[in-house]
Amino acid sequence: MPIAPRFLTLADVAEVLATTQSQVYALVRRKELKAIQIGQRNQWRVEISELENYIAGQYAKTDEYLDNTPFRDSQVEESQVEESQVEGSEHPTTDRA
Repeated sequence: MPIAPRFLTLADVAEVLATTQSQVYALVRRKELKAIQIGQRNQWRVEISELENYIAGQYAKTDEYLDNTPFRDSQVEESQVEESQVEGSEHPTTDRA
């Protein structure tokens, strides 16, 4: 029975978070995601439990944002109008006299 790895590379973390390795490195450098440096060659590892803590923290921040930011149906309508305007500008009419 194989043992689950304890640490992930930044590339592995990027895949889990569906982002880039550069963005994960930035999270580490800003101390938003705890990691350890292995050796002298800029090899970083993130403990799986730290990644889970980061994800849980992001859920908490999102919940706080949603709790403190009222949602209005007009925001959806405005978004749909903006999308239709963008779609309309991508397909200009050629029926000009």
